[in-house]
Amino acid sequence: MAFFDFAKKYVGGVVLEEGLNYLAKNPEQNIEKLINLARKFVKLDYHKEQLEQVAKYLLDDTPQRELAIRLLKNTHPNVRAKMFIDFFINAVWLGAPREMEMSEKLGVHIPWFILIDPTTNCNLRCVGCWAGEYQQHYSLGKDLMDRIITEAKDLGIHFITVSGGEPFLSKEFIEIAEKHDDVVFHTYTNGTLIDEKMAKKIVELGNIAPAISIEGFEKETDERRGKGVFARATRAMDLLRENGAIFGFSVTATSRNIDVITKDEFIDFLIDKGASFGWMFMYVPIGRDPDLSLMLTPEERAKLRETVHHWRADKPIFVADFWNDGPYTGGCIAGGRNYIHINGKGDVEPCAFVHFAVDNIKDKSLVEVLKSPLFAEYQKSIPFSDNLLRPCPIVDNPWALREIVTKVGAKSTDGGSEALLSTELANALDKYAESWKEVSDPIWEENYAKKKEEAKVK
Repeated sequence: MAFFDFAKKYVGGVVLEEGLNYLAKNPEQNIEKLINLARKFVKLDYHKEQLEQVAKYLLDDTPQRELAIRLLKNTHPNVRAKMFIDFFINAVWLGAPREMEMSEKLGVHIPWFILIDPTTNCNLRCVGCWAGEYQQHYSLGKDLMDRIITEAKDLGIHFITVSGGEPFLSKEFIEIAEKHDDVVFHTYTNGTLIDEKMAKKIVELGNIAPAISIEGFEKETDERRGKGVFARATRAMDLLRENGAIFGFSVTATSRNIDVITKDEFIDFLIDKGASFGWMFMYVPIGRDPDLSLMLTPEERAKLRETVHHWRADKPIFVADFWNDGPYTGGCIAGGRNYIHINGKGDVEPCAFVHFAVDNIKDKSLVEVLKSPLFAEYQKSIPFSDNLLRPCPIVDNPWALREIVTKVGAKSTDGGSEALLSTELANALDKYAESWKEVSDPIWEENYAKKKEEAKVK
């Protein structure tokens, strides 16, 4: 068992066995013991700080403690063991130091994770899909995926995010997850292909954590994704919960669904379904038939931020907001800073939403593409603004993306992304960026910049 052997080699069999036993019995009583156990082998100072922050939440009567107990009680033992080792030990506590070591040795920044599209094929045709401009017949293939992940592990990367297309259309994806069982595969999926058999396979493997795409309730989801998709997606959630998988949800926030997806009724529904995490993506006008009217207004974007903060404080689920969480991530995480995107053709892009590239993974090693001038320019430019509520080079600082792409001569990978550079769409995004600046600057000053200055004084 590669996942066990890798962790055991570095942590020690006795400590590892002790940790897994704690996970399996009396979670309410053993959370504190688990934290004390973790303190024995966390190496990096910032991981120690993170652990103490986690301890603060888990040892008090908080929604985070409620979530942890629910996960420990309801998760299948195989999933519980695999995720404990693959995520916390392999990807975080052992992987991160290895990434730092290899970054110094190779003279290139190693990201924490890689986003891979096994295929561009999909069984749905969702309105405004970010991947919708890719041709529908590209797949990486088993051998190439195997090489990418093998090279990633050599660099310390043990967290792979999987998207598409629809990942579960790729039989090779399941074979790869089975082979690389010391890696977490966090998988964005429409959920329509997760039947009883697939749910059981996910639990058997233990290292796949699906995020089911949903747009609100039935009306909103079927309007964007097609009739009957909501029922199939929520059925997938039921099957995953009943079999003991760890899973979450993914939402694209648009002007059409923002009032629904920010209601407590919506998040409570997903918690009841068994979701333990969720990702809120703001609609970006790229991909299939970009539509500016689907973008959130600045006021709606601020509303989403407030809602996610409320859920974190009051609900037993972890929710991330990719744009509004810029203050916590130090700005944009793309461009090789924290991740890169390899699409179904093998093009290596800075981000799932930035469809430009200078390299293809079919022609170069992972280390070689990480040394790309595109990523170097990206990392030099981050953060694109002093206001970290404006982290994005597409919608918040569109001038930055135009400058980087032009400077390195990056080419469009989907045939449609060039519209971001010099068309009416580019002009519209400039105006949007300015309007969000007007709304977000006061929020930034009051909630982040001011508090930072006050902390310095103390």
